[in-house]
Amino acid sequence: MPQLNPNPWFLILLLSWIMFLTILPKKVVKYSFNNEPTPKSVEKPKPESWHWPWI
Repeated sequence: MPQLNPNPWFLILLLSWIMFLTILPKKVVKYSFNNEPTPKSVEKPKPESWHWPWI
């Protein structure tokens, strides 16, 4: 049964996982946002009161 012989495919599996664990995290981290957006003003805006014309 050739499926049980790990010699041909185990090295490919091992090298692919090494590649995924070394190269891809660097590429993924490069696309992540490292600066969180800051609000324009620190103070909260006051809520405006509603105008009820029928009262």
